[in-house]
Amino acid sequence: FVFPDAKIAIVCRITIETGGNFRPKRWDFMTKKELRAAMKKRNLSLSSEERDAASERIFGRVERLPGFSAARCAAFFCALPDEPQTGAALARWSAAKRIVVPRVEGDAMRFYDYAPGELCRGAFGIAEPSVAERPCDPAEIDFIVVPGVAFTAAGARMGPGRGYYDKYLSQSGFRGVKAGVCYAHQLVVELPVELHDVFMDYVVTND
Repeated sequence: FVFPDAKIAIVCRITIETGGNFRPKRWDFMTKKELRAAMKKRNLSLSSEERDAASERIFGRVERLPGFSAARCAAFFCALPDEPQTGAALARWSAAKRIVVPRVEGDAMRFYDYAPGELCRGAFGIAEPSVAERPCDPAEIDFIVVPGVAFTAAGARMGPGRGYYDKYLSQSGFRGVKAGVCYAHQLVVELPVELHDVFMDYVVTND
């Protein structure tokens, strides 16, 4: 689905099992804490085969988004177990362009060159680049792939609640295309939005 007024492309088929209506599922009866817990549980319930297949579809669609092929520097992420798995795409993309991945440093997040053999276990158990790798200024990033707990068709995003991506994407020097990625069940009707929340340009799922 494409929403030109909002400049959002939903690269998926949005469905729930109710008479063939095509719409995201409603989760608005939950608090943020409950929604985060429910999504994590649902994500982890996927088998490894389902997770791998869904991840391959998601990142294959990211590759076809406007701006990706022309991007000289793309920011990506090293996935947690409940997120779309990025290993195969990281290997594929890093052979063709500069890929940078995040490192948490106190209350800030910074990106460094992706060097697969040099990753270390960092904040929250996430694989992170070493500070010895080349740092990336926000202005150098042409395209960024952003994980999240839930997204809407308008590009709203709910993260884990720490605000790292919102703070990073709000920097004055950042001009990259923003693509949120998630499993199909993480696309919801609406989310609570605050003034500091940054909307995505695209939202990509596997369905």
